[in-house]
Amino acid sequence: MASAKAFLRSGHPPTLFAAFLYFDFCFAVWVLNGAMGPFISEQFHLTPGQIGLMVSVPTFAGAFMRFPLGVLSQYIGRKMAAIVEMGAIVIALLYGAFFVKSYDSVLAMGVLLGIAGASFGVALSLGAGWFPRQYKGLAMGIAGAGNSGTALAALFAPRLAMHFGWQHVYGFAAAMMLLPLMVMIGFAKEPPDIEHQSLRDHLQCLWEKDGWAFNMIYIITFGGFLGLATFLPSFYYSQFHVTKVEAGSLTVLATLTGSATRVLGGWLADLFGGINTLAIVFVIAIAGLIGLMASPTLVVTTLLFMLCFAALGAGNGATFQLVPLRWPTTTAVAGGMIGEIGALGGSILPNLLGQSKQHTGSYSMGFVAYAVFAVAVLAVMWKVSRRWTMTWAGAGGRAKEPELVAAD
Repeated sequence: MASAKAFLRSGHPPTLFAAFLYFDFCFAVWVLNGAMGPFISEQFHLTPGQIGLMVSVPTFAGAFMRFPLGVLSQYIGRKMAAIVEMGAIVIALLYGAFFVKSYDSVLAMGVLLGIAGASFGVALSLGAGWFPRQYKGLAMGIAGAGNSGTALAALFAPRLAMHFGWQHVYGFAAAMMLLPLMVMIGFAKEPPDIEHQSLRDHLQCLWEKDGWAFNMIYIITFGGFLGLATFLPSFYYSQFHVTKVEAGSLTVLATLTGSATRVLGGWLADLFGGINTLAIVFVIAIAGLIGLMASPTLVVTTLLFMLCFAALGAGNGATFQLVPLRWPTTTAVAGGMIGEIGALGGSILPNLLGQSKQHTGSYSMGFVAYAVFAVAVLAVMWKVSRRWTMTWAGAGGRAKEPELVAAD
């Protein structure tokens, strides 16, 4: 790995930090309902199926908002798109603090929380936009480590809800969003890697085979990460009868692991190739899901979740080492599309687990279904990756040398 100084000198670190902070706080807001799931479910006496729906609505809404924000960022700039989005998030959170009083209004608030979930493609493209190809994976891994916002939400939201009531947590979150907003305004600079193209050019990746292959990969890696992160507090509270705060603390252990390994996954993908890295992390994640089917003890379950999150987090970083190699001039739009479809996996998994618990009395079938899906996606990736390494990617999914890229 090149020295840290060489990496920092090659780009614009203040923009990278602003992108990380922006994504981190947006991610925390996005999963607030999941972090407060035990409190909300207790107040409204929700079934496992209703809990699964409640925590998946923000994910589903955020998935559909990502692509439009990515397109918008190509016209007004990624920095300005981030500022507009954060302003909208503050307004949405203030609505939640004053008007959310019923289960139906919680679902409606989930749609508004989806605004925060739209940040993904813009944050990663903004953070990595100043860095050359050989550092894209690491830069995107650092910006993408903002998914540690799941840990912030799981750590602080239950404690604030315990002392002030869960509705007031929305208000605290609105105040905290002002920090990344000010940092973005004061320190970020719009990257130079923008090429003006028509809307049709931007949308071209929607009907390319490679785009849909990446979508499936990201449904497993990011969808699995997000789905588990939002459902874990309710899972721990229901399965092991721990306190609401303890459920949040156990969730932090797993989600922080996945956030840290996202950076590692980006670095490993730069070094060994994104395809090679993804193949390894898929095998590890599948093994972890199979282990969870047996409903082990609290300690073993937590260790298995940490293993799954470590693999999924690294997979997220590896995926977005490949994206700017495949779409170098429309990374924000391609990333938005992949994030949009991939995030749907985050809305599917909580519903699978909730319905499995409600109809069979166990979460096992939900884990089985996702493990089988992961095996199928791994097989597809293994097949299409042969073509990738013959066209736009180097061996194993590494970045090609500049002269080779120019010759393609």
